[in-house]
Formats: sequence, C-alpha cells, structure tokens
Amino acid sequence: MSQQQPPARSPRRNPSRAHRPRALAAAGALAVLALVTACGGGDGKGADGGKAAPSVTAAPAAGVVAPAKVEVIAGLTGCKAKIRIDADELRQGLCRTKKADYLITTFPEERFKETWLEEARVYGGKYLVGTRWVVSVKPALLESFRAKLGGTIRELRGIGPKPGGQ
Repeated sequence: MSQQQPPARSPRRNPSRAHRPRALAAAGALAVLALVTACGGGDGKGADGGKAAPSVTAAPAAGVVAPAKVEVIAGLTGCKAKIRIDADELRQGLCRTKKADYLITTFPEERFKETWLEEARVYGGKYLVGTRWVVSVKPALLESFRAKLGGTIRELRGIGPKPGGQ
C-alpha cells in the first residue's frame, strides 16, 4: 500500500497571523457583498449611515483622477500588484514591498465600495479611500500613500473591546 503525501503548501498562500484579520475581512466582505448585491440595490447611504457624498479624488503627485484600476494605483505606489480577486463586484490586488504588504481594492460602482467598507467596519482599522477604490495599508504609511493617490483616510470602528484591555 502506498502512502500519498499531502501537496506541499506555498508559504505565500499561508498568511501570517498579523495578516489574517485583513484576509478574513476581505473574504467576509466579499461573501457579504455577493449576498447584498444579489438581494437588492444600494440605498445611497454612506458607511456611517448618512448620505454618501459623491466625490472625484485626484492623485496630486501623479495628476491622475480616480477611479482607477488596481494596476494603476499599484504603479503609483511603486509596486506591481498580484491580482487576488477578479469578480464583478470588485478587483483586489496584493502589493509586496520592502516597507509593507498592502491591498488595493477597486469597485465598478461606488455602492459596492460603501458595502465593502460597511462590512470591513467589524474589523476596524484605517483605510485610504478614494472614488471606487480602497487601499488597506499599515497606518504609518497612510499619509504618504494619500500624497501619491489622493483620497481620504477613513477610520472604521471595530466591534468588541478596544486593544489594550479598555
């Protein structure tokens, strides 16, 4: 009887513990996004429950106006994105640089972005948000990315106790 060994796993496919919350947020948001879009349209409200203000976000350093493609945003930040999700509701690419790993997510419509942000709210964190795109990067780099891409920094409040035991 021959024994089969399980296939070797690539270390790149097994995210570190530090990256799991973002990976879970993205996967959860994608699953909920599919359900929400299948069950009905957007109501025109923003992630905070108020009316979402339409805006065009300029990238000051490059003179590019968003919405943009994952590849364009990645190029402006100095990387070549590896596309992780290519769906009707969103496209997401992973950038790996010496400074940080980060996710770039683009959406075909503003309502999909707002739905994604609403679902990501469960996990909390800060995101760089533009017209039909979101960049998930460590907070220390948000300002430098904003200078390159434009957009606004949006802090999402998570659920549960705050870090530090309060």
